[in-house]
Amino acid sequence: MLFAGCNSNQSIVNPATEQARQIDRLWWAMFVGAMVVFATVVFLLVLAFVRRRTAPSHDDRRPYMVVVGGGFVAPVVLLAILFGFVIDVMPAVSTPPAGSTRMTVVVIGHQYFWEFRYPGTGAITANELHLPANTPVEIAVRTADVIHSFWVPRLNRKIDMIPGRTNRIEIDAPTPGVYRGQCSEFCGEGHALMAFDVIVQPPAAFRQWLANQQQTPPAPSGVAAAGLQVFQSAGCGSCHMIAGTSAVGQVGPDLTHVGSRSTIAALTLPNTPQALYDWITDPQRYKPGARMPGFSSLPAGQRHSLVAYLESLR
Repeated sequence: MLFAGCNSNQSIVNPATEQARQIDRLWWAMFVGAMVVFATVVFLLVLAFVRRRTAPSHDDRRPYMVVVGGGFVAPVVLLAILFGFVIDVMPAVSTPPAGSTRMTVVVIGHQYFWEFRYPGTGAITANELHLPANTPVEIAVRTADVIHSFWVPRLNRKIDMIPGRTNRIEIDAPTPGVYRGQCSEFCGEGHALMAFDVIVQPPAAFRQWLANQQQTPPAPSGVAAAGLQVFQSAGCGSCHMIAGTSAVGQVGPDLTHVGSRSTIAALTLPNTPQALYDWITDPQRYKPGARMPGFSSLPAGQRHSLVAYLESLR
């Protein structure tokens, strides 16, 4: 656990946006304030211990002044300073005003994966949120089932996804890179394995990626064509969607371009043929609580052809 905390890619004290930097400054201000209070209390306890045998005279007003100063004046001053920091940070992490962002991405939380939609394009992906660098983006979040919480510590604050409503924050990442996000509201057995990547790209690379996401994958051939038949006959299309096929399911992630993703099962496994084969065979082994059934009853050859088909969807 100690070494796990050293990963700075999911830390609020390693900010990558202006919003995150303001949250970082507020955190440090609150930390310093807490340390001042702690040090003061410890000092007074030590002082009381050292002087415990010294009986004050009846006209000694110093204990009264300590109580008034340490118990009232100092907390009021400290809380006023911290309140000023909070007021300064609030505009940066509030709902973005109308017209302040250049694009919107809709994020939908599911048990237990993330769905990302790009309005006006028809592009839908899962567990990998692609954004252009140096571009204010409105993130509109909602849930398909229970309460989730969208959180990318290095980019902005966490925001709850509440049934029946849409909440919004702004992300404006200046530096291309990969930033890890996580569901931060307990949502069931698979909560801890519900992560996602925010992939910030140079604007030209993002536009190319977005254009590719709008394309229908070409018809498969060879082993992949046999895998498409397995996909259809096994009933995978009742839960998943693949553009250009009869698969229109809404239960699981959209698989139209699943072969281009770096991970599967919300960052639980790398997107390799072997990992995908293992996932199809027994998903509960790797992600307890996942709603996907295992297909160990399918002959190994059919599972391999299914993997070949899914890997071809790029």
